[in-house]
Amino acid sequence: MDPEIGSIPIFQKKDSWKTMLFLAYQSLGVVYGDLSISPLYVFKSTFAEDITHSETNEEIFGALSFVFWTLTLVPLFKYVFIVLRADDNGEGGTFALYSLICRHANVSLLPNRQVADEDLSTYKYEHPPETTNRSRIKIWLEKHKSLHVALLIVVMLGTCMVIGDGVLTPAISVFSAVSGLELSMSKHHHEYAVVPITCFILVCLFALQHYGTHRVGILFAPVVLTWLLCISGLGIYNIIRWNQHVYQALSPYYMFKFLKKTKKGGWMSLGGILLCITGSEAMFADLGHFTYTAIQVAFTFVVYPSLILAYMGQAAYLSKHHRIYTSYQIGFYASVPECLRWPVLGIAILASVVGSQAIISGTFSIINQSQSLGCFPRVKVVHTSEKIHGQIYIPEVNWMLMILCIAVAVGFRDIKHMGNASGLAVITVMLVTTCLTSLVMILCWHKSPFLALVFLLFFGSIEVLYFSASLIKFLEGAWLPILLALFLMIIMFVWHYATIKKYEFDLHNKVSLDWLLALGEKLGIVRVPGIALVYTDLIAGVPANFSHFVTNLPAFHRILVFVCVKSVPVPFVPPAERYLVGRVGPPNHRSYRCIVRYGYRDVQEDINAFESELIASLSDFVWLEASLGGHQSSESVDGYEYGLTVAGSNLLTRRHLDYNTELPSEENAIELAPETTVKKVRFFLEENNNSALSEAVREELEDLLAEREFGCTFILGHSHVQAKPGSSIMKKLAIDVAYNFLRRNCRGPDVALRVPPASLLEVGMVYVL
Repeated sequence: MDPEIGSIPIFQKKDSWKTMLFLAYQSLGVVYGDLSISPLYVFKSTFAEDITHSETNEEIFGALSFVFWTLTLVPLFKYVFIVLRADDNGEGGTFALYSLICRHANVSLLPNRQVADEDLSTYKYEHPPETTNRSRIKIWLEKHKSLHVALLIVVMLGTCMVIGDGVLTPAISVFSAVSGLELSMSKHHHEYAVVPITCFILVCLFALQHYGTHRVGILFAPVVLTWLLCISGLGIYNIIRWNQHVYQALSPYYMFKFLKKTKKGGWMSLGGILLCITGSEAMFADLGHFTYTAIQVAFTFVVYPSLILAYMGQAAYLSKHHRIYTSYQIGFYASVPECLRWPVLGIAILASVVGSQAIISGTFSIINQSQSLGCFPRVKVVHTSEKIHGQIYIPEVNWMLMILCIAVAVGFRDIKHMGNASGLAVITVMLVTTCLTSLVMILCWHKSPFLALVFLLFFGSIEVLYFSASLIKFLEGAWLPILLALFLMIIMFVWHYATIKKYEFDLHNKVSLDWLLALGEKLGIVRVPGIALVYTDLIAGVPANFSHFVTNLPAFHRILVFVCVKSVPVPFVPPAERYLVGRVGPPNHRSYRCIVRYGYRDVQEDINAFESELIASLSDFVWLEASLGGHQSSESVDGYEYGLTVAGSNLLTRRHLDYNTELPSEENAIELAPETTVKKVRFFLEENNNSALSEAVREELEDLLAEREFGCTFILGHSHVQAKPGSSIMKKLAIDVAYNFLRRNCRGPDVALRVPPASLLEVGMVYVL
């Protein structure tokens, strides 16, 4: 639902209409692949068991009316006109809504928040925060910690259902496309052909994921556009040939007749009709890759009319064909002229692969976002493109998705059960989006609670109706997304709970600054050459793992940097604002603190680039500090944020220049050449009236250069976690069993941070939580 597909250029919102049309065209392949293939299985799922197609046509016309109004109210009115406006710096999706809420109300459970984070350019408020007449709902939310947890659980539920959709969508999409073979083969043969062919396509699809989608992404939009033109053309053909008055069924009156005649069976069949909006959430989730106008134009003028024509054409065909003996006679391919079935089958399979690719890439993205917020175990994230930011591949997740997709295809073997499972996952995500958007309307847009309540009740009632129709099919496939979501939520909640508790333990056991400054030769402590990067979650104080390190090995490096890699509730952090740098102790101690900030959609840099960026930021900080009036004597514990400076804007701008370009004051430049790259980082020293100050700055930069030549050592804590004696059974199960099992079987922090093994030094830590 959040794919990073194709070479999508970044344009400003106020670009020309040509740019907008190009983006709208590109969005067809990235955003609408899943939604566009829904005609393959909607009517087949609707008439699978609960209702039958009769001579009166009340059932098929009622189903068409439901499809039309569902497509009109949910994707068109709800998403295109309302939800798409709830963007976070142009980004959409569940995490974007949660991020907006956390910035406008103090409900975030992220432990290491700072006031300095609010100075980020991407931390902007669309509407100024309220200073007077604060909303009662905002006060109520901020007051009760249990509501913070409940909000996070709702976000986790939406996330887990998106991941569940990543299992179900490829299976049902490819299976329904391949099922077109039913009309060309005998029943005995197609039973043994459809499932193996589906599994083969799925294996190929997942096996090619590590290559990335940028090589074939340019083909996605033409495939989906061809498919939409194909189904709309077939729809027009069937309307003209079979029933030119089918448009009358668009009246809401036919929905009433449908429910009046079919009663409980009609209500249960809504789980099949629900599938017509599968993939609608992608419009919001992929907002960051396009623009609001481009997505709006693509859906309103291309996707929406094509889908309506396709469903009307199928209904027109079925209104004249009532002898239905097998399920495929009411499916999509039955309405395709025999001479066109093989070409349409080929296009349908290609379109199903595009739709599946979108949800797979989206699953990788949302798991990476969950990991960045401390809600998912660490996994290996691989960049599949050097040019396209955010295009990632997660090996462990890819193979697990493949196994589960094949298990769904082999286990269910029919569209009815797959549709029941997929429908429940889709409608749950939409319910979560409706609830979060209601909060955004109150907290971020400052709309009246009454207006938010109207939005919640109107769209929520529609979604609850479909949710109930899907939930009633629990034993017929709907159990699968519930089981997957329950399993994933347990994993995410246990990991997040233990992460918060570990941070609280570190905070309680941190070492005072005086202890660090007292370390010296009199105590037998030796400063060895090199730079030590001590990783910690703390944004102030000296972490306990460093004291353990010094206690067991009475030496540390001449340049000491306490590095905190943290996530902030914004989608992206500009590189020039990523590093917050400050001193730990007096200048001659050569100890620093560097807080590295990433957004929930950012992907961490390669370690060589990160190391160079960090050292460049240290040098930039030294110069900025001197330019602003000298050094601070020590780090302030109570007001430590005032000792931190956003470093990197000046120097990083220079580093983007041609490295061979002649720059002024060349004699005042110190060059730092990282061992693993040909690029050189230059420290520029401008003339200063205070020669002593300039000399101190030069000496500090020369020390940084000299120690860089000895290399960097990455000091990480290797933790063992156990519950406190006397803890409850649930806490012991969560910490001692579940968390430790996940910790042992997921990637270590060195892999997540891309630390080279040769430079890694781990310090054992026991956490008693």
